[in-house]
Amino acid sequence: MTEIDQSLVTRIVEAALLAAAQPLAVAQIHGLFPLDEPAPEGSVEAALLELQAACAGRGVELVEVASGWRFQVKSNVHPWVSRLWTERQTKYSRATLEVLALIAYRQPITRGEIEQIRGVTTNSNIIRTLEERDWIRVVGHRDVPGKPELLATTRGFLDYFGLKRLDELPALSELKDIGELEPQLPIAGMALPTETGSENMSDNPPETNDNPGAEMFSDPLSDPVPEDTQRDDATAASSEHTEHEHE
Repeated sequence: MTEIDQSLVTRIVEAALLAAAQPLAVAQIHGLFPLDEPAPEGSVEAALLELQAACAGRGVELVEVASGWRFQVKSNVHPWVSRLWTERQTKYSRATLEVLALIAYRQPITRGEIEQIRGVTTNSNIIRTLEERDWIRVVGHRDVPGKPELLATTRGFLDYFGLKRLDELPALSELKDIGELEPQLPIAGMALPTETGSENMSDNPPETNDNPGAEMFSDPLSDPVPEDTQRDDATAASSEHTEHEHE
């Protein structure tokens, strides 16, 4: 059985991380080496630490997120590098970010519980958008009449915002009252915007930008849309039925 030296392991790990479209777990990296020529014990982990240290003073950094390890652009050069990406940045409404924050901090949580906390009906498109973005998923059902779905965040959510675990989210005590959340979460030391907009929802799914970078919550808000114009189908149907009875 042939043993590979550390320098070659490091080069293989670096090349694999640069070539991969998604973060790579340590087990996936080990899987690159055949059984008759495995990586020495601890060599992959040592390679990751060596590559991470080598990024000091460079424009990229090697970070570990929920799904594994990846190279990403550092925040201090992100504004320049982002000009390479021709896609328009994702735009999310304040209401969408409020719902996402509630799911992240109160999970597992039902849609009804979200509406109870926010005090308004949650547009179905908001839940659908977050599911299609692979930021939330159904993890079960509450054992109450109607068996409402329980919503929770995904590994994709953690990966996108550069987190390994949910306990890396900023402490809830550092944020404002949950009903008065700013439209951006202070992830990775990012400052919250100074301006606050009126609460709004958007029926249109946002345009996506799948290029990962360091400034993940810097997306601008969509144009404000009054809450009372964004009721879901069930609410609208109920309203029409009530008007018919009055007639």
